[in-house]
Amino acid sequence: MDIYVSGKRIRLQPSQSIGKGGEADVYHIGGGKAVKVFKPPEHPDYRGSPDQQQAAGDRLAEHQQKLRSFPKNLPNRVIQPENLATDRSGKQILGYTMPLLSNMQVLLKYSDRSFRQAGVSNQIVVDLFRDLHQTVTGIHQAGVVIGDFNDLNVLVNRTEAYLIDTDSFQYGTFLSRVFTARFVDPTLCDPQATRSILLKPHTATSDWYAFAVMLMQSLLFVDPYGGVYKPIDSSQQIPHAARPLHRITIFHPQVRYPKPAVPYKVLSDDLLHYFHQVFGQDVRGEFPRSLIDNLQWTTCTNCGTEHARNSCPDCTSTVVPVVEVTMRGSVAVSHIFATEGIILYATLQGEKLRWIYYDNKEFKREDDAVIICGQLDPQMQFRIQGKSTLIGKHGQVITFSPLLAGEGSGVRSRGCVGEGERLATDRFDANEFSCYWIENSQLLRDGQLGAEYIGDVLAGQTQFSVGSHFGFGFYSAGNLNVAFVFDAKKKGICDRVQLPQWSGQLINATCTFTPHRCWFFWSTQERGRTINRCAIVLPDGTIEASTQAEAGDNSWLSTLHGKCAAGNFLFAPTDDGIVRVEPQNGQIQIAKEFPDTEPFVDRSCQLFATPQGIYIVKQREIKLLSIS
Repeated sequence: MDIYVSGKRIRLQPSQSIGKGGEADVYHIGGGKAVKVFKPPEHPDYRGSPDQQQAAGDRLAEHQQKLRSFPKNLPNRVIQPENLATDRSGKQILGYTMPLLSNMQVLLKYSDRSFRQAGVSNQIVVDLFRDLHQTVTGIHQAGVVIGDFNDLNVLVNRTEAYLIDTDSFQYGTFLSRVFTARFVDPTLCDPQATRSILLKPHTATSDWYAFAVMLMQSLLFVDPYGGVYKPIDSSQQIPHAARPLHRITIFHPQVRYPKPAVPYKVLSDDLLHYFHQVFGQDVRGEFPRSLIDNLQWTTCTNCGTEHARNSCPDCTSTVVPVVEVTMRGSVAVSHIFATEGIILYATLQGEKLRWIYYDNKEFKREDDAVIICGQLDPQMQFRIQGKSTLIGKHGQVITFSPLLAGEGSGVRSRGCVGEGERLATDRFDANEFSCYWIENSQLLRDGQLGAEYIGDVLAGQTQFSVGSHFGFGFYSAGNLNVAFVFDAKKKGICDRVQLPQWSGQLINATCTFTPHRCWFFWSTQERGRTINRCAIVLPDGTIEASTQAEAGDNSWLSTLHGKCAAGNFLFAPTDDGIVRVEPQNGQIQIAKEFPDTEPFVDRSCQLFATPQGIYIVKQREIKLLSIS
């Protein structure tokens, strides 16, 4: 499509796409600039949805005046419209240009424990929210309300927080009508509804409510209304999405706190009291800056708990012995591995579990071979190709392979690995046999004689994963939505995979494979809700079955990661134990539950199924679970 900026025509191509949201597409136009183009009613993402088409038309009509009136006195951390993008006549506004931010993470990642454990401390989070607090204060001083303030419109670079999607800000006579369910102030919503429905305009205090939600989930890995509500009187049960409307928080005595979350007792009394007041008693106002300025983290020298209190809330002199085998009902659990560091990546290859862990400033493999030494970095990506280890960061991938006997200078200790091939790519994966990557819009595989061409893809936008027998990938840019499969050892791509239709902003995606199935999971933000989906893709591209659920609804699909495929079914970890799900008449349903596994798993675990049993990989330990 063509747009015009300051009278100059710019032709936008799918290859320039750098982002896709529910309301607009974002393109890189060079010179450190990006352009955000609003989706018109006829956009393919709105096909078959008259209400979304109407909303798109209304949004474009309002922006004809709203963007021309955008305030100019906002803080530097606010990514503001610079120049309007129009049609050829210069009269119809299609979008706007803005500075292009690089090497950023959405704030959502900071509530992901696996991301945080790779080098993002609690103190970094505190410093980040200090920075964000200053920006929010400046926005309000300018007479502007953020409105739809959520963890996808905050981009983070270390301890600096930048606000994007500023066209939805509320100022003058222009109201912000959109909202995100997890962050909307329930006092502004319909109290009789079964989910959050905005009735009153956003306010400055509702921005601070969202700020408090983001701070809590970034420190505890749970939002104020997480966990499972199980009232003693079953007639009092309500839908999970309605809990904010009834102020049923994680502090409620009949809410079971989620296992993967950090116990809230590690927070200071002042901050805990404030969270109680805001989420349970409707206290509103500017978030007290002193609560984060005075938040100091320390690690207990006795038990290792990190806390923000005067004394450790968990400290005990009792030493619990390591139990090699634990029994419960029909379940036996054996200890496989433990570390005082963290497990960064694990995979199953040829029925052998392989992993990478970090301990005492060393990155190691499952046989304790040292890969490299250094500091943890959340930007690092890890993959395993048999005995080789692949580490990627900032567009570079290095392969580390075991040194052969007598190789090298002789200085390296036994079991160390040596640096091998380097690749320039942001997207890569591996199985036991090969490494796969994207370079110059081509999907490639390492072969005996060098790189082997598999097929053409869209550079910068393609995500893919590979199993032992075949792989799956997709890209979404502008009007393009393409999913494909490819053979793990042959040339060629089948791009006729018809995934269930979805719209909105893609948040996350992952896959788990068997030789005959790919279970594809993806999460999107749609109309203020986060929707998780699963589709079973066969090697020929056929969709065998699919389903969806709302994130955080405590179903087996309330989270994406940690699941493993075996045969024609899937094992999924939950806080109530492992469940087995299967395709049934085009749907995916629970076929069996294993309640005896409840003490050993939670929804943050990663499972791997083998003939010997199911491996349970947690942050610092691996166990093997056998069910008789």
